[in-house]
Amino acid sequence: MPGTIDDLIASIEVELEAAHKRQKKCGAEVELILNKAQQDGRSNLSTEEDERVAELFAARDQAKNDIVGIEGKLANANKIKAEEMERQDQQRKAEPTQTRKPSYDQVARVGREERTYRKDQDPHGKNFLLDVSRQFLYGDVEAVHRLTQHMQEERVERAQYMQRATNTGAFTGLVVPQYLTDLYAPATAALRPFADICNRHQLPPDGMSVNISRITTASSAALQASENSAVSETDMDDTLLTIPVQTASGQQTISRQAIDRGQGIEDVTMQDLFNRVHTALDSTLINQATTGLSAVAQANAYTDASPSGAELYPKILAGAAGVEANLLAMGRPTHAVMHSRRWYWLSSQMSSTWPMINWAGIPAQSAGIANGASSYGSGPRGVLPCGLEVIVDNNIGTTYGAGTNEDEVYVVPSSECHLWEDQDAPLMIRAEQTKAATLGVLLVAYKYFAYTHARYSNGMQKVGGTGLVTPTF
Repeated sequence: MPGTIDDLIASIEVELEAAHKRQKKCGAEVELILNKAQQDGRSNLSTEEDERVAELFAARDQAKNDIVGIEGKLANANKIKAEEMERQDQQRKAEPTQTRKPSYDQVARVGREERTYRKDQDPHGKNFLLDVSRQFLYGDVEAVHRLTQHMQEERVERAQYMQRATNTGAFTGLVVPQYLTDLYAPATAALRPFADICNRHQLPPDGMSVNISRITTASSAALQASENSAVSETDMDDTLLTIPVQTASGQQTISRQAIDRGQGIEDVTMQDLFNRVHTALDSTLINQATTGLSAVAQANAYTDASPSGAELYPKILAGAAGVEANLLAMGRPTHAVMHSRRWYWLSSQMSSTWPMINWAGIPAQSAGIANGASSYGSGPRGVLPCGLEVIVDNNIGTTYGAGTNEDEVYVVPSSECHLWEDQDAPLMIRAEQTKAATLGVLLVAYKYFAYTHARYSNGMQKVGGTGLVTPTF
């Protein structure tokens, strides 16, 4: 069945975008070949490179010609649409009569156009997910039209995030409807407990790095030796701290049968994709080599063949003391971040002694309090006697140490755990090449972020060692 003029325009626009991508890809590959020859110090290209460059220029020229033809088709289609709209306007015109209008027609009414994908009509995102798959698998004109309309709505309502979603050449993708993000990952909490207590900032609109100034040499002050004598002076100096923008991503394959006949596939697919992305982000913040929390935190060793909660607690306080000694007025220790096995082990410990000083709100003769209403990823699990809120995060490794059976406890100031991300447009999704051998379509979800825990040296502390081996209960 032929589609509407809007469907035709949408398919021509998709064809035009594909031609532009072919042209750009050819130019990029030629540039890559020339750069390689320059780096190798070669004056001439190899025979194979010359042949490939010639092929690429021919393909680029063909893409240029295609673009001219497609733009002509698009112009004609738009002209037809304009004529149809003009004809419809003429049909809607009414000649005035002497008939008195009912009073309700004198009331002004303001309406709005509904979104393509709506929570009341597509609460779990099935239609969105199937359109993503069908436009890729079949080139479905109607699916293309709906997705085009959705992206246009995003450009109108969230233009600033659309710019961030498409300005990196390595990835382009469809922005997931915001209500689906809220549904499957409210406050993105389920698999990113540590990330949710970080000091969150808006990701810059462009670029693949975030640059902040780090003062490495401070000014000085001292007592003046005598009247009119020299006053203490030290030139301040800073070092640029460059933080890379990274991409957290996950993928899921949907079978062709599920696309054509599936019921409820969105519950599994969307949940799995979103959880993978959020887990990858949180794990990166903790475990990434060189820059992750485990790598930058100053170590406080707890070595004991027979560990106990009463022995571990002073080590956590040593970490808190280290944070305050290094940050002074620039921050204070706020959270103890630990694996769930460590939290339950601490909860299992019995004691006949208690701290000499408890923070306000901690009951007497108590080694801390637990938040009975809290569950994994929903906020602090409890408070230690020193006032540190406990965050349970199972992205913390459990294979540290010589025996590969130790975990770590981190003492952090949340104000210095910096995380940049697009908080209101966290996810994009795109369809990749068909997995023909298994009749599947590969869907990829991703988001951009940047982070640092290293604005101040030793501002993060950790407790590790043989006292944190796999607990016994």
